[in-house]
Amino acid sequence: MPTVTVAQVRLTILGGGGFRVPLVFRALRDAPDLGVDELVLHDLDERRLRVVSAVLEHLARGFAHAPRVRTTTDLTAAVRGADFVFSAIRVAGLSGRICDERSALAHGVIGQETTGAGGVCYGLRTITAALEVADRVAAQAPDAWVINFTNPAGMVTEAMRSRLGDRVIGICDSPVGLFRRVARALGVASSGAQFDYAGLNHLGWLTGVTVDGVDRLPGLLADPALLRRIEEGRLFGTEWLQSLGAIPNEYLWYWYFRSEALAGGLAAEQTRGEYLREQQESFYAAAGPAAPEAAYELWERTRRSREESYMADSREASGSGERDADDLDGGGYDQVALAVMRAVSTDSRATLVLNVANRGTLPFLDDAAVVEVPCRISAAGPRPIRGSALDLHAQGLVAATKAVERTTIDAAVAGSRSLAVKALALHPLVGSVPVARDILDDQLAALPELARVLGRA
Repeated sequence: MPTVTVAQVRLTILGGGGFRVPLVFRALRDAPDLGVDELVLHDLDERRLRVVSAVLEHLARGFAHAPRVRTTTDLTAAVRGADFVFSAIRVAGLSGRICDERSALAHGVIGQETTGAGGVCYGLRTITAALEVADRVAAQAPDAWVINFTNPAGMVTEAMRSRLGDRVIGICDSPVGLFRRVARALGVASSGAQFDYAGLNHLGWLTGVTVDGVDRLPGLLADPALLRRIEEGRLFGTEWLQSLGAIPNEYLWYWYFRSEALAGGLAAEQTRGEYLREQQESFYAAAGPAAPEAAYELWERTRRSREESYMADSREASGSGERDADDLDGGGYDQVALAVMRAVSTDSRATLVLNVANRGTLPFLDDAAVVEVPCRISAAGPRPIRGSALDLHAQGLVAATKAVERTTIDAAVAGSRSLAVKALALHPLVGSVPVARDILDDQLAALPELARVLGRA
């Protein structure tokens, strides 16, 4: 597989009018070795592209080697000749997310963007769009690497692999955030520790933290005061983490505390999607006519508020309190994506948690299943690292969820309503055929984007 020349690298961001795009641009200021000289932003919404471009114009001030920024609404033009493509699309926008949340809650199940019914519905309307992206990249930029931000990240990455193989890599910032918090609690640098982590996207467990040849995780789990220093210790409770003998990804709160999660969702005045839509509509409206400096200031205030309120439902229900100050500066998806770019373009080997083909890492899944595990990545691409075995309960959750992901992909590709119902009903957080049918009926009535996908068969 060819190595990208560092000089004159073209990076394309699909979903280029999205709110998080300035984080990527900001991170590029500290990554001159990547040689990104052109940044192409693709979006279907021209107003959002203009606003984000204004924010980037301000960020470019004092940026010695700022890339040229080009915007387009033409997907073919956006990916043609790209060296790297960041895919961060959101089919049906935040209205789709709100429908995912509300249609689930209306039928008595958890309404969350990527977990449970919401993740299935999000995937159903996204898979065919992601495959279109993959086909367009294969035709217009056959040597490009695609870094998939689009949720549900594991499911979408697995679908795109059918067209792009190892050239598509899924990323998420949840494991990185967990590792940083654990390292801070232990008083060690993240770079000096080896983290044993495995599962699927938003469904993984940290089972070991090796520092200087010693696993420090048992000591952390045995010390309630130390464990409460990390958000997961407060979120899940120290006794539960000690019972598990591991630290789960924060999204497992919706699995282990589903009654509390459902009650919180039903009682809340707004879903997360409704909050973000209100916030982002205000931002784009106010920043549209603003000068670049004012647009940036609006973006930064909005970003800070967004970070502070991340997973507020779980923190409120668990009494875990506010987010740690160190978790509010960003540096999640953007840093992981640029680390992937650096590894494959400069052959500077790195170890990162990525969504990649299993290849025996989790022996109870087949080799093609996309899993979220630590990988060694270089110009040859990512290679998963086999760590400690997951216990039987974790294996069961992963296997059941992988079956749901694959049924969702099959439903979208075939345009099959019956498979869509099956995917929803099989999800352990739904667990009812009539409820699955009712949720899908609500979705089809509300979202033409889904009706187009499932109207083909």
